[in-house]
Amino acid sequence: MTDSPSRSGVFAASMDKRLEAFSESISFDYRLYRQDVRGSIAHARMLAKQGLITDEEFSQIESTLREIEAEIAEGKMPFRFELEDIHMHIESQLIERLGDIGRKLHTARSRNDQVNTDFRLWIRDALDELDALLVDLQRAFLSRCEKDAGVILPAYTHLQRAQPVLAAHYWLCYVEKLERDRGRVADCRRRVNVCGLGTAACAGTTLPIDREMTANELGFESVAANSIDVSSDRDFVIESAFVLATIAEHLSGWAEEWILWSTVEYNFIKLPHEFCTGSSIMPQKVNPDTLELTRGKSARVIGNLQTLLVLLKGLPLAYNRDLQEDKPPLFDSFDTVKATLELAAPIVSGAELQLDSIGDRLEKGYLDATTLMEHLILKGIPQRTAHHLVGTLVGLAQKDGVSLAELSDEQLKSAHKSLDSSVREVLGVEKAVKAFQSYGSSSPERVQEQVHRWREQLQ
Repeated sequence: MTDSPSRSGVFAASMDKRLEAFSESISFDYRLYRQDVRGSIAHARMLAKQGLITDEEFSQIESTLREIEAEIAEGKMPFRFELEDIHMHIESQLIERLGDIGRKLHTARSRNDQVNTDFRLWIRDALDELDALLVDLQRAFLSRCEKDAGVILPAYTHLQRAQPVLAAHYWLCYVEKLERDRGRVADCRRRVNVCGLGTAACAGTTLPIDREMTANELGFESVAANSIDVSSDRDFVIESAFVLATIAEHLSGWAEEWILWSTVEYNFIKLPHEFCTGSSIMPQKVNPDTLELTRGKSARVIGNLQTLLVLLKGLPLAYNRDLQEDKPPLFDSFDTVKATLELAAPIVSGAELQLDSIGDRLEKGYLDATTLMEHLILKGIPQRTAHHLVGTLVGLAQKDGVSLAELSDEQLKSAHKSLDSSVREVLGVEKAVKAFQSYGSSSPERVQEQVHRWREQLQ
């Protein structure tokens, strides 16, 4: 065979070698070989059931495809640019070994629906793997809730100290974010899990095939209803890229925060040294390189989404060769996010809060100011008035270099006659945390409820 099986007799000359190198995709779509074999076996089984090939022919096709799959897995099959992609490599091997029987496999399908199906199968598997890694990271954060029980941290807004929160409340924040990521993965998977096999090039086929059978065989939830749509559809690729970009954004934000926390200036957390690196010139350095790369690699994942959106934005129906370029960005995004998640879980589990350093400065920043304001509201003072009064008290405390709890009774009364020693019930970070009540707050009782809920959910 001197030419690709896709190059029909209409051509008067072989493909230019430069075009072979320019148009090949085997260098990246080889990753679809297992899905291609699986889809081809399902397709051949359906052809046999419909009488388009014999049972004996199906048996030979199936066993030979499995042999080819094993050889690719073992690295025994050389890849050649002139065969373009993984689909042609597998089919050419089948034809080389079975002759005309191998030539029957492509009956009632095109590379258009074949590629669409293979890519959906690959993404479906990748999404399942991604979900498992997200659960691992959720469990890592959840395990810290017991480890750091009772620890209070300063929560920030605008990178300024805002209010006191339990460390467990902070860890559960990431569990919630990751759960939304899992929800997007599941929702995306539902739209990925639609079978286009059997729609052929763009109009369907005149042959009596059973598309429901192949869809069931491959574990798809439904069958695509429009053959033109199948040839052109890459919504499922864009949506997958968006899901990955959102996960990367969450991981990047977490990495940025912990990079700050690990500095001498913050000294909130000590990162596990097995995930840090040193300096080539400064012997004292312990650099948070894994977290920096987590932050940096998110740019690639976000950029890949942009690449795919631009790739698809102006394509006419139905299939265009541009769609060959959809795989490298998505493969890269999956690889990057997967590697990042695999490192994130052990970093979360192995990090140590610097309790002495946190505790030494916990009363700094007037974290109990909002709680004091709400205490005044309970005494009947309007919110805006209470806000102004507490601001006045903070000003007095700042002037004297003391905390709100250290203000004298006379200073409290100077702000408002109703202010007496009872306000001390909510002053100080520990009392302020205990004063929270609302669902979703950092109240110890509420946080413990959430911890129990997540333990049950992530069993």
